[in-house]
Amino acid sequence: MSSAAISSRVLAGFGLRRALVRHRGALIAAIVLAILLFIVDWISAGPLTYFDVSFLSSGGATSALAAVGQTIVILSGGFDLSAGAVISLVNVVLASSMDPMAPGASILLWTVVGIGVGMAVGAFNGFFIAVLRMQPIVVTLSTMFILQGVTLLVMDKPGGFVSPDLGSFYLGDAITGWLPMPLVVIGLVLLAWFWLKGTRFGTALYAVGSDPDSAAAVGINVVLVRFAVYVIAGGCYGLAGVFISAQTGSADPLVGNPLLLSMFAAVVVGGTRLGGGQGGPVGTVFGAYILMMVVNILLVLNVSAYYSTIAEGTILVLAALAGSLSHTSVLAVQLRAARARLAAWRAGILPSQLEPIDRRLKIAGPTQNQRGPASPRPAFRLRNAETLRYALPAYACLLIIVIVTQVWLGRAILNPGYWNSLLVLSSFLAVLALGHGTVILTGGLDLSVPWTIGISGIILAGMVNGSDTALLYALPVVLVMACAIGFANGFGIAYLGISPIVMTLATNGILQGFALVYSQGTPAGFSSPMLRWFMTARLGSVTPVVLLMVVFVAGAVLLLGRTPFGRRVYGIGNGLRAARLSGIGVERTLILVYMLSAVCAAVVGIMLTGFSGQASLGMGDDYLLPSIAVVVVGGALITGGRGHYLGMLGGVLLLTALQMLLAGTTLPYATRAILYGLVVLGAVMALRERRLQ
Repeated sequence: MSSAAISSRVLAGFGLRRALVRHRGALIAAIVLAILLFIVDWISAGPLTYFDVSFLSSGGATSALAAVGQTIVILSGGFDLSAGAVISLVNVVLASSMDPMAPGASILLWTVVGIGVGMAVGAFNGFFIAVLRMQPIVVTLSTMFILQGVTLLVMDKPGGFVSPDLGSFYLGDAITGWLPMPLVVIGLVLLAWFWLKGTRFGTALYAVGSDPDSAAAVGINVVLVRFAVYVIAGGCYGLAGVFISAQTGSADPLVGNPLLLSMFAAVVVGGTRLGGGQGGPVGTVFGAYILMMVVNILLVLNVSAYYSTIAEGTILVLAALAGSLSHTSVLAVQLRAARARLAAWRAGILPSQLEPIDRRLKIAGPTQNQRGPASPRPAFRLRNAETLRYALPAYACLLIIVIVTQVWLGRAILNPGYWNSLLVLSSFLAVLALGHGTVILTGGLDLSVPWTIGISGIILAGMVNGSDTALLYALPVVLVMACAIGFANGFGIAYLGISPIVMTLATNGILQGFALVYSQGTPAGFSSPMLRWFMTARLGSVTPVVLLMVVFVAGAVLLLGRTPFGRRVYGIGNGLRAARLSGIGVERTLILVYMLSAVCAAVVGIMLTGFSGQASLGMGDDYLLPSIAVVVVGGALITGGRGHYLGMLGGVLLLTALQMLLAGTTLPYATRAILYGLVVLGAVMALRERRLQ
């Protein structure tokens, strides 16, 4: 054999090896899917038939189509939390606008309408993220709430009709008895992806996801690429909305909400790297069907459907951990550091094992007289100029809202009842502002807040069940459980290197499953009289919880502003590397931060149970965006390192006063959700770092 032939074989083998490594995630997902199909075939009453394949293909198609859009966003280095809301919006638009008796020719028209709605939302996201350079997480979370409000304005409860022709087309056969239409739709989407990937835009997409600064340096229009990414992703969500409309034949304003967790799980299981630059939609499609197969297997084994979110959340964490394993991963670095500490301990050379230096041998520093006269302390305004600059606007807006309330509704400024109600309703967000605000100060987010609140209230009500005595052991149990939740979040983020969004989103899904299993879908029990008194009674003209909140606010200000823990939090928010070089125990601090967030969420769950008299499923859902909004409106930087609790408290009072003003009008809840989203977008845009513009 000639040397040229040998060289060509070596190069071919090297190229094959590189291709296998590059597509490792998709290949592993395909193998896992094949194994799951074998398991389903084995545990079923008979062998899989074409009907079974058709049924399975339609069952996972909506999640697969939506996850393809999410994959494209993640490849560019972003996140999109509005995907589920887009699906819900498309669903209600079609169900409220389609004529059920229209001929089949309208299928193409309404498919284009659905995709167009999704692309319009994508353009909205892309403008703020790409053009105005705002954080994708905050923009898409705000968009999610805005869309939920718009969806409720279009249709406030399940109903409407979708033309049966749409279902017959998308759920039928492309080739009768041989090829289901859902697989054809997914195949066409993947073919469009392969074409797009081969264009200059596809190359630019991966370059931007890998390193946007380097991409810009070689002439790639990063702004245009990012804008186009969100538009394309929105089109995928719109198509998913069309498909779920075909499946249901009607509309549900909340139909897309449960899909967010499964979308991220499908992306991660399919081998796409969080952070961008590696992966693709093919593995994501396999991942979506893997998740669907796991749920189906649980159902075949007579396992309650309540466990589905637990399974999805667990799979998401394990897949994220497996996808990040490498020699340079956070987990690998932590293991090497632990090995080094163990070796140092055995050798007796850890700092804690060394003899303390005799303080008497230390060279005394210069006395005050030797240093010269002390410099005069700067004025309060100069010392706190940055805090005042970002916190005062919230209080100024609060004053405007109170004046508008007085003019519009009357009995506000001089009415003690108004101020007491304002402080009582603000107490929930004031507690959350400490926990979630501390997380944000480190540059993270805690998406597990809703179901930490929910499961805490449900467990407390179930244990107390109207007994004051039971509070003595129920409260510690709930708070210890919250510490465990926060520890799990912090450990996964700090030591396993899992993204805060992925870790806390997975935890939220797992907690939702546990809450459903514990309550069997119907929470039992109710608040104790003492807790009810604490949240609703009056001592003169003041509710008892208001007195506690005064103490809580003072403690929160001291914790973040006057303790070593608070200084470490700000240090981490200003840069992990600098924090480590400064001697800050980053990992321990992050764990404490997420434990604080979980404990604050649990306290809110306890307070809500006392306020309403009982717990309910989803009682924490309305607090996710507001817990972020009050922090941002109060002047904190969403990327961390800047903010003050008194500013966050101003944001709490402002948004609560705004909510009370709206409650006195005839505006529906949907309008409040839209307003919340717009307020957060406006605050982030106004208070962001100027260097980011």
